[in-house]
Formats: sequence, structure tokens, C-alpha cells
Amino acid sequence: MNLEAPAPAGGAHAGEPETQAGLVSHALPVEDGGTGSLTRRMIVVAAIWISVLLFAGGFALDRVLTSSIVRNFDAQLENVLNSMVVASEIGPDGEVRFNRPPADQRFIEPYSGVYYQISGDGAEPFPSRSLWDRRLRVSDSYFHVEPHFYDSTEFDGEPLRVVERDVILPASKVRWRFQVAQSRQLIDQQIREYRSTLFWSFAVLGLGLIIMAALQTVYGLWPLRRVRSEVVAIRSGAKTRIEDRLPNEIRPLADEINQLLAHNEAQAEEARRHAGNLAHALKTPLTVITNAATAEAPDLADTVCREATTMRRQVDHHLARARAIGRRASAQSRACVWESLQAVERAVSRMYEEVTVDIAGDKTAEARVERQDLDEMLGNLVENAAKYGNGRVFVTVEKSAPWIDILVEDDGPGIPEEQRQELFTRGKRLDTTGKPGTGLGLAIVRDVAEIYGGRIILEESEDLGGLLARLSLPAG
Repeated sequence: MNLEAPAPAGGAHAGEPETQAGLVSHALPVEDGGTGSLTRRMIVVAAIWISVLLFAGGFALDRVLTSSIVRNFDAQLENVLNSMVVASEIGPDGEVRFNRPPADQRFIEPYSGVYYQISGDGAEPFPSRSLWDRRLRVSDSYFHVEPHFYDSTEFDGEPLRVVERDVILPASKVRWRFQVAQSRQLIDQQIREYRSTLFWSFAVLGLGLIIMAALQTVYGLWPLRRVRSEVVAIRSGAKTRIEDRLPNEIRPLADEINQLLAHNEAQAEEARRHAGNLAHALKTPLTVITNAATAEAPDLADTVCREATTMRRQVDHHLARARAIGRRASAQSRACVWESLQAVERAVSRMYEEVTVDIAGDKTAEARVERQDLDEMLGNLVENAAKYGNGRVFVTVEKSAPWIDILVEDDGPGIPEEQRQELFTRGKRLDTTGKPGTGLGLAIVRDVAEIYGGRIILEESEDLGGLLARLSLPAG
């Protein structure tokens, strides 16, 4: 049988460019609207974080070590100041003099960088020879009992570190200010050398850490590139599954992709089998109609009606399966069983006014199926019970994790156990009363239930004596 689709308006040639464009669009890589390279983002974040940490750590370390250098320098100046105070005394003319000279010879070398000066109210300053023609600035704003340290730029080109202290010597009422100053060139040079070493050490450390983070990122994300190459090989037909050994963190992703591929293959195979079954089912009735028409049989009209009815049954059956398969992809499908039963009960009561349909059980039960498919399954079961029973149909909804069981019972004559499986054969009917029907109801129920992972079992009703159909569907 030829089931080719009709050509588009404009002829076959008019459709070629569109088909070729479609093939090209599938063959070429598509630029996505992503957010850039994951590797680059991770490396940039790592580099920024490493830089921030190193900067903060370097700044703190610089403050600590710089303060330590300055404190050591100040301690030396304070020792010199204290030794000067201890060695000082008042001379016969009320001037300050040393009972022993300072040990540091730089105090007698002009402009040596190490200076002292003793100043008092109404007295001439007593400077070190190293000051030569210069004098240290004396501020009268403060009275310093404890040593006071500060930086001074009073000498051009020679920054100083100064420590001063106010002392009242024995046998004197004058407040004497002792000052010791030393050029900052030495500690400034030490700080510069230290900061240079610190900067380059931290720069090399930061660069090494960034390179390490980059290598770690590239190496850590390498399995994802392997997954990508495997997917490319699958798309090109070289492979059918992701077979490469992957780390534990990536393996679940590969397993999910393999399961998705298996699911798609199963659906494709199911679609091919479904199309083949439909073609085979329609082939025989069409052959019968063709032969009857060719032979100009006198009962051609009856033959056409009979075979058309058969084809309609087959088409209805396969359409029901196709709808269920198409909707099965929705894993979030939920349907309230009680609402569906109420709708079916109203429809069956209008068709069979002499039949009483009673519903009992859990009103909150939900099945993981589409509502339309649930209505179709329940409609077939309840209609069969109403059609072949003696006026009573009883439906019970039960929860039996992980299932929702729907029991449909009738008070009819029932069916022997050895014949029950025959009811699931398409087109098979055990009814001999001539009641209308296609013989596809239970077959459709079974096929749709199996698509959703459910099942249907035929039993004998203990309460009503007829047939009991137990439909089990996954609970929502």
C-alpha cells in the first residue's frame, strides 16, 4: 500500500528549496544564546578571587612588617634618647651638659644623618655637632612626658624620624626638651626593598595560582568535552551510546542521555511497528473491497459497509494508541479518577437508562495519565459492564501504592476464566446476542494502560457475580 504524503502546492520542485534549507539548517551548528564559555567564567572568577585575597593579604602583611620596621627604628632612637637623659646634668652656669659623651660617633660628623638637640626656656639650644649650622624645630604646643615620635621634613632633601621628650633635670626648674632625630633614608630603603620583594612574590604566587586554577578547570571540565564528542559521534552515526568511562559526577548525565536515546529508539520502533500494523490491518479489507468491485459482486454494497466498519475499528484503535503515545511524554500528567468516573457515569446513564452505576472509594485518588485517556479507558470498561450486565454496575476506587486500582463489576453472566484473555484480542467478541460493538474496547484499554505503565486484569465479581475488570494505573 502506498501511503505517500501529497506534494505541496506548486509541485515537487517548488518544495525542494525548502527541504534543502531544512537539511542545511539541521546540518550546520546553530549559534545558541548561551552565556559564554563555562571554562572562561570559572577561570575569571578564580582569577578575581585570587587577586582579591592576595591584595588583602599583601596589604595586611605590608602594614604589619612596615610597622615592625618602624617600631624597631623607634626603639633604637628611644634608647639613644634615654641614654642622653641619663647622662645629662646641669652645669655651673645652668646649662645642660653630658657627664659622658654619646657613644655614637655620627653625632660629631656634620650632616651625618643622626642628630640630637636639647632645648629649654630662656636657654640656648644645645645641638649635636652633626647638625652644624641647622637646628631642630621645637614646638611649644605640647608637653611630652613620654617619648613622642613623628616624621619631619624640616630639612630639605632629608626626611627625618624624630623622638622627643620633656624632662626637668635635678637642680633645675627649666623644662628641657630632648630631641633625637635620624634620617629616614635607611628605613625607607628597607621598606622599598621589602615592598618590591613582597610585590613580585605575590605577583608570581598569584600568576601561579591562576594558572593552577585554569589547569584545574580545563582538566575538571574535560569529561564534558568527551561527552560532547560522544554525542557528536552518536549524531553522525558512528556510535549509538555514550560508552566512554567518565567520572562519577558526569556518569549520571551520560546514563540519562543513554536512557533518552533508548527511549527515543523505542518510540521510533513503536511508531514503525504501529504504522506497519495499521497498514496490515487496512490491507485485507481494501483487498476484499477491490476484489468485490472488480468482480461486480451483487452484494458489493454490503461488502463495502462491512469492510469499512472493520477499517473504522482498526483506525479508531490505532488512533487511540497514537494519542496515548503522543501524550505519554508529559511526565507531569495527572488526572482525578473520581471526576473522570462521574463524567463517564453521566454519559453511560444517558445511553443505558435502565442501568444503575454506583461509584465508591477514594475521591482524592489521582492517576499519572492524561484525563482524555483515562476517560476513554473508564468509558470502555463501564460501557461494557452496562451493556452486558443485568442492570447493575459497581465501580470502586482504591489506593494500593504505587497503584490506583479501579474495579468495575457487573451483575451479568460473567466469562469463564479460560476465555477471558481472548477478550483482549482485537476484534474478538464472545457475545452472541448481536449487540452492537467493535470488539476493540478491552484491547484499547489494555494498550493504553500499558503505554502508561499500567495493567488490566479480568476476574470474577464476588459481590455481583459477573465480570470484574481491575484497572491498575500508576498513582499520581
